[in-house]
Amino acid sequence: MDARTIIAHLRRGTDPSREELAWFAKGIADGSVSDAQAGAFAMGVCLRGLSEEGRVALTLAMRDSGDTMRWDLPGPVLDKHSTGGVGDCVSLVLAPALAVCGAYVPMVSGRGLGHTGGTLDKLEAIAGYQTGLDEAQFDAVVRDCGVSIVSATADIAPADKRLYAIRDVTSTVESLDLITASILSKKLAAGLEGLVLDVKVGSGAFMKTLEEAEALAGSLVSTANLAGCPTSAVISDMNQPLAPSLGNALEVAEVMRVLSGDQGGPMAELSVSLGGVLLANAGLAATVEDGVAKMVAVLADGRAAEVFGNMVAAHGGPVKFVEEWQRFLPEASVIRQIKAPRAGYVASINGEALGLAVVGLGGGRQVESDVIDPAVGFSEVVRLGDRVEAGDVLMRVHASRMDKADAAEAAVLAAIAISDEMPDIPPLIHERNR
Repeated sequence: MDARTIIAHLRRGTDPSREELAWFAKGIADGSVSDAQAGAFAMGVCLRGLSEEGRVALTLAMRDSGDTMRWDLPGPVLDKHSTGGVGDCVSLVLAPALAVCGAYVPMVSGRGLGHTGGTLDKLEAIAGYQTGLDEAQFDAVVRDCGVSIVSATADIAPADKRLYAIRDVTSTVESLDLITASILSKKLAAGLEGLVLDVKVGSGAFMKTLEEAEALAGSLVSTANLAGCPTSAVISDMNQPLAPSLGNALEVAEVMRVLSGDQGGPMAELSVSLGGVLLANAGLAATVEDGVAKMVAVLADGRAAEVFGNMVAAHGGPVKFVEEWQRFLPEASVIRQIKAPRAGYVASINGEALGLAVVGLGGGRQVESDVIDPAVGFSEVVRLGDRVEAGDVLMRVHASRMDKADAAEAAVLAAIAISDEMPDIPPLIHERNR
């Protein structure tokens, strides 16, 4: 085996063998493959592509470049992955509800990326919550609570961590094969028995068109299933924020409202829809509709909230978080109304611009070493099609300083278009691929 031969295969448009890909992934992980060789490999995949068989082989090679988990539990091991959106805190609702329904959810999550928020950053807005558990602690929390949401250790798919950093600086991020292998290598390393993918499309998503989202969903579903993990995908809309709040502590507050029985919004609707698919696929519900009904019930009666509270306490958070969650979430020092400049209908919302405005407030990272301010963001965000009069509140900005609130207000007014005509409202779920 040598890196040059494998790169030459890609240059000629032929797949390296399964054994070659396994060798290359281990070399990326242990450093025996250089940055230049890894970059050439990524560029070869980006330009020439892989066959379906080659994509599966690369995914498994990256999965096997580090530790893989094995579970011996009295129920199916299930998880969900989102391709990234704005105001998307579904994981915090979905995971405990699945646990009540008989599943075990060892959720290895990530931090904010670009304009999209990260599940770990949201959980760390809760005083004391620790995301970095070792393997024994992770196992214990999953067994005791049915769910644990943690960060990936350095030993989970280490080839992906290094290759992702190289892709970021070599303009090879936008490759379906590399995106698929990156997402699934970490999920498959978690030892899952079922997975649902929430592929976002729209202004607040990485995939701006339905065609792009369908291509990614197809690649992810076929690769995961061929790799041995039963997987389905849902394509959901991200032309406006999913929750009415953006920002880490503010989104946790929205989660607590849903877990307390408020199921009227799109976040709750998407959570139960994804859960229904997972429960049906895992045999915990007779049909998707039956699965949805079970999810609605465990949110309405408080059982999902109880599991969430148990998980928070097991991760070092407050024991009475569910009962007194307002006490344990930070509040910004500057809260200001952002008002509509004219009357009309909310015709469009640039979700990516709003997400970047949260980052500008300090709610995300400009560079990896940045410390997040969990209190900042936006609340009471308007919805597409809302009728507003001049001076009505479009949303509230939560900031640490007046100048940051000023910049955020300017970004919001540039991101929201108001029209005299009622816009077409896209559906929350565009496609459900079972």
